[in-house]
Amino acid sequence: IGRRMEIRKLSQEEHNKVRPLYEEVFTEDSKGFVDYYFSEKTRDNDIYVVEEDEEICAMLHLNPYTLMVNGVEKQAHYIVAVATRKEYRGRGFMAALLRRALQDMYASGENFTFLMPAAEAIYTPHDFRTVYEQERRVYNVADVAMKEAAGICIRPLTEEDCDTLAEWANEKLAADKDVYVKRDGAYYLRLMRECDSDGGKRMLFQNETDCRIWFPDEDEDETPKIMTRIVDVRRMLMSLRLQELLCVCFTVTDSAIEENNRTLVLTGTEISGAMLMDGKPENSEGEIPIAALTSFVFGAKTVEELCEEDGVHMTERMKEEMKKIIPLSQIYLNEVV
Repeated sequence: IGRRMEIRKLSQEEHNKVRPLYEEVFTEDSKGFVDYYFSEKTRDNDIYVVEEDEEICAMLHLNPYTLMVNGVEKQAHYIVAVATRKEYRGRGFMAALLRRALQDMYASGENFTFLMPAAEAIYTPHDFRTVYEQERRVYNVADVAMKEAAGICIRPLTEEDCDTLAEWANEKLAADKDVYVKRDGAYYLRLMRECDSDGGKRMLFQNETDCRIWFPDEDEDETPKIMTRIVDVRRMLMSLRLQELLCVCFTVTDSAIEENNRTLVLTGTEISGAMLMDGKPENSEGEIPIAALTSFVFGAKTVEELCEEDGVHMTERMKEEMKKIIPLSQIYLNEVV
């Protein structure tokens, strides 16, 4: 008798069913952190699983965030906790979960998704590209003493600080970042619980013009990277700003999201921003796979570098027109889960 395999999204009431798999795979996470994750983060996230004869074999979590993209709020999901039981690996379960999640995010109207890879090579075949290295700072006792001597107040972060900190952070990020997670008091309250769950400390560095959170003794062997992937190419392109009048027709290809396979006419000005119309294939001036377009949109590659990628073809006129697009190169996505 054949075994029955099913990919499905769990109901909220079922989310704790994946905790045994989480603990089996993510052994580096403390019990305190796992308790936090399954009491806090799984309250509002989506969890997809592969089941075989009703046994959970693999999972993928989508954690929701409100992003600011060129000053406009966008709902997006952070892909985390992608895991397959050891005995089921090599059967394509992760690829199947990614495809299902991407298609559902497209149906929800999301521009793009992001993740922190255990290894970049795992996700590049699925058209994710590295666009950002997370900021990590470690302060030692001498650093703290120096800051205090300079008149900076250093004290434990409290719940009463969260709304003020969110207001300050949003103002600072809006000044020079194209893409970042929008903060509010609840964001920092949750971050406090996350830090507490792993025995961490939260300190506030504050003077009259600046304040920031300090997580002492936070150390990383390697700077965490963030990879992104365009989910809806039309929505993504219409989120961009332009340097000047632009008009170009090109074809996009995407092996996972069928609706992204289309020929588009991208037009607009520095005032209007980007606008789109459907184009005719015979008028196309080039072709860009979705992964290459992701690298370009998020400022990881220039037009010249883009042209060296597999599957990218552009006329000389298209190259010049694409240079008029202002990429989302100023990114701040420092979230962990």
